[in-house]
Amino acid sequence: MNSCELFNINRDRKKKQSRIIPMTKYSPLIAAKAVWQLRIRKQPFVLSHAINSRCNMKCSFCEYWKTEGEEMELTDIFKLLDQARAFGILVYNAWTVEPLLREDLPEILAYAKQLGMVTSLITNGLLLEKRIGELKDLDYLSVSVDGTSSYKDIRGISLDRIMPGILKARDMIRNPLLLNCVISGKNLDDIEELITMAKELDVKISFEPLYEFKGIDRDTWENMGIRDTEKYRKTVGRIMEMKKEGYPIINSYTYLEMIRDLRTEFICHANDIILNVTADGTIENCRVHRAPIGHIDDGIANVWKNTRELRKDMAYKCKKCLFSGYVENSLMYNFNLEVAQHYELM
Repeated sequence: MNSCELFNINRDRKKKQSRIIPMTKYSPLIAAKAVWQLRIRKQPFVLSHAINSRCNMKCSFCEYWKTEGEEMELTDIFKLLDQARAFGILVYNAWTVEPLLREDLPEILAYAKQLGMVTSLITNGLLLEKRIGELKDLDYLSVSVDGTSSYKDIRGISLDRIMPGILKARDMIRNPLLLNCVISGKNLDDIEELITMAKELDVKISFEPLYEFKGIDRDTWENMGIRDTEKYRKTVGRIMEMKKEGYPIINSYTYLEMIRDLRTEFICHANDIILNVTADGTIENCRVHRAPIGHIDDGIANVWKNTRELRKDMAYKCKKCLFSGYVENSLMYNFNLEVAQHYELM
């Protein structure tokens, strides 16, 4: 069965059965706690945890899977979560390299949930059909889907391999499932079809441009990078039009304008909002530039306090990126009203 057949089956199913979609915005109480934590206590609200160092895909444009390192034991992750919660962090995000490769993932999510944290997960989707039933304590799920016809060329496997998992997860997850698409030179012709597919599947979708990491070879960027800037601008313009038409795109118009023009004119607060921890417990300034600033063994509170000036200096000197989570949340941090109105936190 191919993805088109799955797509049609799902469309027919939707004609017979409606689904109640819960709101994806955090509750007013959590929103108030976020403001208190970020603006009054001046401490991060999100723990972004690179939960392992292994992957079951070998995407040419990704640097994370190329070096397998140490991974924290389950008891150490529990200690990390205890520290994070005591520090006021209320959101736990498990990501990279492929979280579903950790057999103890359900226990980790359950522990975070027990502490009162909102849980989220980013996955390539390859193991989703097999494991989604175990993730009963997962609030938000994001699946990387970078194209339709171009998906195999980009990721090395057919889109058909992950579609069953997406459909199963969509029906089981408590909040709307999110498809995250990285726009590259490979998938510009797929974007409109991908947005339409998201609407038909009754899921959300987000976009961000490809970030050209320094550790990836030149040939990969020549093959994958955004080189036809005029076509790229028209494609992002069409994303903005489709958002206005009611398609389920979570990005704000401010952010979409920025990526259309490839502008990084914003004040980055990523390291004010998000605490980034690697698989071995290293605390990094951000997950894009990956500058180490400490280790969880030193204590989250101590590292945060002792690196205040260092983090300010790093943010000031940073050339910035257009990673959607960092830009949208930085704009929110600075009380951008359009972003607050049109960006959906997921």
